[in-house]
Amino acid sequence: MRKLPLAAVLAALLFTSTAFAGTDKKDDKAASESKPDAALVQPQSSTSEGSVSVEGKRVDYKAVAGTLVLHGSGDKEDEPQVSMFYVAYFKKSVAAAKRPVTFIYNGGPGSATVWLHMGAFGPKRVVTSDDSHTPAAPYGLVNNDYSLLDASDLVFIDAPGAGFSRLIAADADKSKRDEQMKERRKATYGVDGDGHAFAQFVTRFLSKYDRWNSPKYLFGESYGTTRSAVLANILENEDSVDLNGVILLSQILSFDTSIDGPEFNPGIDLPYELALPTFAATAFYHHKLPQQPAALEPFLREVEQYALGDYAQALMAGSRLDVAHRQAVAQKLHEYTGLPVAYLLKANLRVTGGMFEHELQADGDVTTGRLDSRFAGPSIDPLSKDSEYDPQSSAISSAYVAAFNDYVRRDLKFGQGRQYRLFADIDHWDFSHKAPGVHGEALQSSTNVMPDLAMAMKTNPNLKVYLHGGYYDLATPYFAADYEMHHLPIPAGLERNISYAWYPSGHMVYAHETSLKQLHDNVARFIGQTDNVK
Repeated sequence: MRKLPLAAVLAALLFTSTAFAGTDKKDDKAASESKPDAALVQPQSSTSEGSVSVEGKRVDYKAVAGTLVLHGSGDKEDEPQVSMFYVAYFKKSVAAAKRPVTFIYNGGPGSATVWLHMGAFGPKRVVTSDDSHTPAAPYGLVNNDYSLLDASDLVFIDAPGAGFSRLIAADADKSKRDEQMKERRKATYGVDGDGHAFAQFVTRFLSKYDRWNSPKYLFGESYGTTRSAVLANILENEDSVDLNGVILLSQILSFDTSIDGPEFNPGIDLPYELALPTFAATAFYHHKLPQQPAALEPFLREVEQYALGDYAQALMAGSRLDVAHRQAVAQKLHEYTGLPVAYLLKANLRVTGGMFEHELQADGDVTTGRLDSRFAGPSIDPLSKDSEYDPQSSAISSAYVAAFNDYVRRDLKFGQGRQYRLFADIDHWDFSHKAPGVHGEALQSSTNVMPDLAMAMKTNPNLKVYLHGGYYDLATPYFAADYEMHHLPIPAGLERNISYAWYPSGHMVYAHETSLKQLHDNVARFIGQTDNVK
């Protein structure tokens, strides 16, 4: 894997699928050269009905697949700028004001929400192999026994430019359309622009479907957790929308905790420390430890203590670390990761995610998964320093893509003649962020939205936050998420508003069916405890 500048590493960090990350830039160019697409300017929808059995209980629902059109602000408040696609499921025969509504999205940044829709909480679920490559089509699409429709109405949202969502350049003049498209991309493809787009979508949805008085929840995965922090703050403090809960899955709020690319940020050793427990869990799963522990979780508690203690102190010493101490740390890391002592010494006790994925099973020319390290596949280049693909992404992406493309057209009656994009073009994604309370034009050099979530919690002290993560997630390691939560700038009294759940799965916790059931049960219980419906 070629080395990338830090900004490029961060921009590529949270792709849910490497196999389908590319977006045809010709689409935007063709759109600007053709006549304006009137279909984008006007909201569209298709309504259908169905039922799902959730853990033995039938739920009848109405489904709406459609678009909402976002407009500009100020003197451009009547100008359509983004058409955002969504699929909403409403339980039938229930009073809307007493029915919770949960807004759900994947990350990317710029990802469609096919993963959470077809893998976690929609009424239909695509069947994939648990920790190995799913065979090619035809794929199984089954009743989702763990759909969240038993607890809440659901709104699956595709980010601008992804799915059937599109940026709108509608001026009759072609040259002006080109300029509009540039403006749209600059305004939307970034941490803050994305957050404001989703905020406008949420408020427009509440108005369209008369849901202002419903209990409201955000559910984001991966970069979607970054978005949730920004979005929660905007909704709370700009739009006066108090949320009942924010549910975070596979969290990353501070990009300085990422184990992808820390070598480009020397002097910041925190990612190595926070990823160590996930390295240990992965080595445990693949039986690569010199001495296999009897159980995973007690072993992880031991590794966590070492990571924040002796390991952190050793890395902080830098070149001052003496030879004997360096050897002792390498030996302990070998016991926790299974990597050879000589390799760990050569790596200066600092192993990145890509290095670990390539090296753990290198004796068999096998690469370990990134999004879910239970997966493995043949190494592209056995002599490479880093992994060159993600076996988990390659193992399941085709099933999700095929299942949704068929489902949305056949069952939801939407999208005929349209291309469903898994990702928007994020070559120009702006990771700079203006944190709450910052005056002037000061922007962060590295994205950190912990202040946003903290501000939302402080201005709405009843807001509850529920963090979920997988032990086998090397994209956003669970201990990094735990660390972020315990470093939020909030009063001690608000810490009781945060709860945690960890699963024997990866980044897409729901790809492991037993974990999916636990995830559903935990989230459904959380909603029931916080919806304020008497």
